[in-house]
Amino acid sequence: MRRRRVEVVVISDVHLGTYGCHATELLRYLKSIRPKTLVLNGDIVDIWQFSKSYWPAAHMRVVRHLAGMAAKGTRIYYLTGNHDELLRKFAGTRLGALTIDNKLVLELPHGRAWFFHGDVFDVTMRHARWLARLGGHGYDLLILLNRLVNFGLQKLGRPRVALSKAVKDRVKSAVRLVGDFEQTAADIAGERGYQFVACGHIHCPDIKTLTTAHGPVQYLNSGDWVENLTALEYTAAEGWHLYRYADDPRMQLPAPDPNADEADDTDRAADAAPAALLQGLLAELSLRPAPAQE
Repeated sequence: MRRRRVEVVVISDVHLGTYGCHATELLRYLKSIRPKTLVLNGDIVDIWQFSKSYWPAAHMRVVRHLAGMAAKGTRIYYLTGNHDELLRKFAGTRLGALTIDNKLVLELPHGRAWFFHGDVFDVTMRHARWLARLGGHGYDLLILLNRLVNFGLQKLGRPRVALSKAVKDRVKSAVRLVGDFEQTAADIAGERGYQFVACGHIHCPDIKTLTTAHGPVQYLNSGDWVENLTALEYTAAEGWHLYRYADDPRMQLPAPDPNADEADDTDRAADAAPAALLQGLLAELSLRPAPAQE
């Protein structure tokens, strides 16, 4: 598959280490693009719900492929979220082409863009962290149940249902009504002179222009790789675009054997990356997949 050249790509809320993560689909998408800059906008590894008993080979391949992208010249910014907040103590750290931080500003031809995960605007995160953690575990179980239900429906020839998405949309809608997430992000971005503000966190992919006291601000949300399988893409010619995996005809073709294409050129390049880029991060998160899983 020929890789599309993109100047900036933003993904968030991958939740590696959980049952809901669509790591195989994400890897196919990453192998279809050649970005100059990749922004990982929080909740990439789900440290809250991480268990050593669940770390599939597909999740490890995503980590290795990201390391390979960095080794081959893609500038990668890992911005911390609430589910990977452990990494916030490393804010400002640079390991080769990888930078770990809490927020980012990029000067783009269309204007200045401000990136951060967005959990600082979530009322449940600021005032009831224990409730947010409990909800995260329950949500992961709901996703697992949803997959089992859809497996049964597929066998019966019935259409799939989105139990997890319906419940999550209701919960996050309530959060947005209280915290006014999108407008708050746009208002602060406008005050600081940014033309764009890109968040994740609420798993609601969107691009919209919001009115603020300091002029219009384009609000962007990269969505997630649990339910929506979406990303933000930017080119100087077209500006921002919301990518949807389900709408990409190339992704609807039969997937190659994951074991056969595991070691492509980008994956092999990971071996040339600084050791701390991959091994240091895994050591910090205590990710030790058993050899049998590979």
